[in-house]
Amino acid sequence: MIGLDDGVPAPLGAHFDGRGVNFALFSEHATAVDLCLFEPHERHETRTIRLPCRTDDVWHGYLRGVLPGQLYGYRVHGPWDPGNGHRFNAAKLVLDPYAREISGRIHWHDSLYGHRRGLQRPDQIDRRDSAIHMPKGVVTAPEVPDLALQPVRRPLSETVIYEAHVRALTMTHPDVPESERGTYAALAHPAIIEHLWKLGVTALELLPIQAFADDRFLVERGLVNFWGYSPLNYFAPEPRYLGEAGIPGLKAAIRELNAAGIETILDVVYNHTAEADHTGPTLSFRGIDNASYYKLNPEDPRTEIDCTGCGNTFDVAHPRVMQLALDSLRHWVTAYGVAGFRFDLASSLGRAPHDFSPRAAFFQAVAQDPVLARVKLIAEPWDIGMGGYQLGGYPRGWSEWNDQFRDSVRGFWRGDAGQLPKLTQGLTGSREIFAPSGRSPLASINFAASHDGYTLADVVAYEEKHNAENGEDNRDGHGHNVSRNYGVEGPTDDPGILALRARQVRNMLATIFLAQGVPMLLMGDERGRTQGGNNNAYCQDNATSWMDWERDPDPDLTVFVANLTRLRREQPALRRRSFLDGARIDPDQPLRDVHWLAPGGGEMESEDWGDAGRQVFGMQIGNDHERGDRLLILVNGSEEPCAFRLGTAVGGPWSPVFDTASPTGAVPKDRPSHHAGAEVDLAPRSLLVLAAPNGREPA
Repeated sequence: MIGLDDGVPAPLGAHFDGRGVNFALFSEHATAVDLCLFEPHERHETRTIRLPCRTDDVWHGYLRGVLPGQLYGYRVHGPWDPGNGHRFNAAKLVLDPYAREISGRIHWHDSLYGHRRGLQRPDQIDRRDSAIHMPKGVVTAPEVPDLALQPVRRPLSETVIYEAHVRALTMTHPDVPESERGTYAALAHPAIIEHLWKLGVTALELLPIQAFADDRFLVERGLVNFWGYSPLNYFAPEPRYLGEAGIPGLKAAIRELNAAGIETILDVVYNHTAEADHTGPTLSFRGIDNASYYKLNPEDPRTEIDCTGCGNTFDVAHPRVMQLALDSLRHWVTAYGVAGFRFDLASSLGRAPHDFSPRAAFFQAVAQDPVLARVKLIAEPWDIGMGGYQLGGYPRGWSEWNDQFRDSVRGFWRGDAGQLPKLTQGLTGSREIFAPSGRSPLASINFAASHDGYTLADVVAYEEKHNAENGEDNRDGHGHNVSRNYGVEGPTDDPGILALRARQVRNMLATIFLAQGVPMLLMGDERGRTQGGNNNAYCQDNATSWMDWERDPDPDLTVFVANLTRLRREQPALRRRSFLDGARIDPDQPLRDVHWLAPGGGEMESEDWGDAGRQVFGMQIGNDHERGDRLLILVNGSEEPCAFRLGTAVGGPWSPVFDTASPTGAVPKDRPSHHAGAEVDLAPRSLLVLAAPNGREPA
């Protein structure tokens, strides 16, 4: 027998206590809230209960006899007053923002919109019931602590990130059972974990797995929102990846990754939601309290401020919206064992209320949170709003995607003039960008390719984007690709071009892993994965996006990456916790923590730095502690071989340890060492790493 009591206003969401369920929903501007209970396969609610109490803008009630597995949603009453930002419409079933699990998917229909579609000004209310087209929340059992789901918590200095997509990574692997492919459970398969482990990956960064929507315009084209940057709910895992194992499959995957020493990082999207702009649907937040959840235009509250390019901006400056973000982040850490988060368009989170500030309340709240202050925090440091580009502008405790590193790596190896100073800045951890905020080189997430844009294989094969299959006449995707095709656009059988492309991929990968900071590898770049020149494959749930486990155009490349991560792991000089500053290691010796070398044997002078055409240089670096070797990185970005003379200032002898001219990077054991004054032959477009024992005096 179901009985109704007042219940309590906290915690928010639906919580089972063994006898019944407490339901609590925040809405500042509502006048009443109805809880709707559904039975499986029923089109309409079987019972509607008016929540009896309101405490501090939280509507709540306790239902005895309700058990885990119960499907539910809300109908929220309040003013339909778009001119003042209020879009309450009790004909629309809305999803609980705190639902821990979701059943069903959106079935697009005009009744999902609070307003009458097709009108020039969407101010006329639509009173059609939307319930049959909406997914429902699921009451879940209380979380049971699992010690095996405690995050691994590797230091940033030891971190190697692998950015991947749950479905794309596992969809075609022949060893993964077909029933598991594309699901969370597949991430736990030994074949997947072994691949990551052999690569030397320490953190698997997953594209969004918080429940998201397929945008209506994509569905009408026969496409999907494959990447998942259209959030519907921040607590529930995306249902399409559950498979037969369900939520336990996701927890098992993270547990197995933990056991292999691999952290799980989630790409999260708190900057906007799937409800788009004021002409968009009413699915959850808009129908619960539009004026609280979204940043509205103060001059016309019927419209949203759009700092994201997706129609709306989630207002985490509002205390209750911030609470939702923090509660959900904490949930992923405590219930799933997630070790960190990459925040999409993170500048939106620092707008308080409109201008970005590193002292924004959200950043301060995270910094003092006993759970979140211990996890990895990575910002995509921009949005499209005024002043949104904030690379280097985030507070201590945060790392940032360094797009300037990406562009300098691509530009230098492509042969662009004037790139050497920018590349060397990146190699040293981008001191000029991150030191002013009091952070170390570990604030820089270094990459040359990510999900957004070309894969590395496409960076060296395409000069124009090829996005026609996205259905937007190739208008989507950015045109700033800093790429080169080396004579043929796309695939070719020319062995010379193929060899050059492979060399350039190796050069870019080596630059990522030899730079100070935290390296990030895009899924499949170790296997030459191509998207056919599509630089915006967000809607391609097919072979364009999937890892091809059957075809490997360059089997040596995986070994090359593994050798790179091993070199990084063995050499502390590549994992410094402080910036290189040119200071002497010993006042009585000429050695400094970094030397910039010209190929003639001397140190680079102002005229060398000012030479826009210079493509050859050397970098000698030491450690910020005693272990490991000193390293000498010799770079030849030109098309011609170079005899690089080793100056006396950096000492020796130097033993070659890694060479991008080799398909695997390996150097033959019988390759001779080089003393000061000797010449080292550098192949065209190559990078050579040499090592000398730490503390060896100059020759």
